[in-house]
Amino acid sequence: MASAAAGEERKKTACVTGGNGYIASLLIKMLLEEGYAVKTTVRHPEDKESNSHLEDLQKLGSLEVFRADLSEEGSYDDAVAGCDYAFLLAAPVNYTSKNPETELIELGVQGTLNVMRSCVKVGTVKRVVLTSSTAAVSSRPLEGNGNVLGEDSWSDVDYLTAKRTGLWAYPVSKVLIERAATEFAAENGVSLVTLCPSVTVGEAPDRQVYTTVPAILSLLSGDEEELSVLKGIERASGSVPLVHVEDVCRAEIFAAETAADGRYIVNGLDTTIADMARFLADKYPQYNVDTNNLSGDVLEKPIALLPSTKLEKEGFEFKYKTLEKLYENMVEYGKELGILTN
Repeated sequence: MASAAAGEERKKTACVTGGNGYIASLLIKMLLEEGYAVKTTVRHPEDKESNSHLEDLQKLGSLEVFRADLSEEGSYDDAVAGCDYAFLLAAPVNYTSKNPETELIELGVQGTLNVMRSCVKVGTVKRVVLTSSTAAVSSRPLEGNGNVLGEDSWSDVDYLTAKRTGLWAYPVSKVLIERAATEFAAENGVSLVTLCPSVTVGEAPDRQVYTTVPAILSLLSGDEEELSVLKGIERASGSVPLVHVEDVCRAEIFAAETAADGRYIVNGLDTTIADMARFLADKYPQYNVDTNNLSGDVLEKPIALLPSTKLEKEGFEFKYKTLEKLYENMVEYGKELGILTN
């Protein structure tokens, strides 16, 4: 028995922080399907409703669930111990906080560093994959058309902090998290890949309602408040940049196993609300999408592009690069979430 066990190939092991999150839930599923042993963290393991999808995912393979909190240094030690890769997806989500400096920005930075400290402490983690956002790339004053924003582009923290309008603290937190993580990695010899996904769409195992999914479905649901969120994204980004959650998770695994250290934009398509409305009106006529009352406060074409050229040059290929593909299963997913009713 001992010799047989010794001959078995050890499973690659990954830690995914924030396991009850939208992207994290699908990443866990895909890692298990690829034969990984997975360890994940949640703040409240006793919350059966929020974590029910993790029980379902445990049927696919070896999945351990650990309690951890971004505010507690050392609380990630057990979760990352023995892992080859650590995927950092846990992040503060209180975007409407009355004290964003503390609850979103400071907690985001210190929480990310707490996980990275645990990775250094345990000594087994070969690479850390940090999930940021294109909000850390494109939230800056844009002049004219034809802006092409690459990995060397950063959202303007001073500009956002001075204006303090909308969800200003979210892009600020993402910029400061990235910079703190990069500095820590350099000082401690950590292999770090940072991914900046754009607005993420598609179906995931987690069935909680997240900010971007209702917004992306707002043209179908008729929810004016969520449509205003979508318009805010377009104003801040110079387009509506979209990526499918499956492509994001494939990029996460690619980043861990293949890509060189560094920062990568993960964006499948740059579109506009006007183009989305026309597509959805034609594709789903039963929803009576209003294409006539959008002019004036929406773009007719993108004024900024967020190409994933660097990631594709490394060898990554997107599966979802058209509105037709990106909206696959989104209507059924919206019905399951209660966002769409017919």
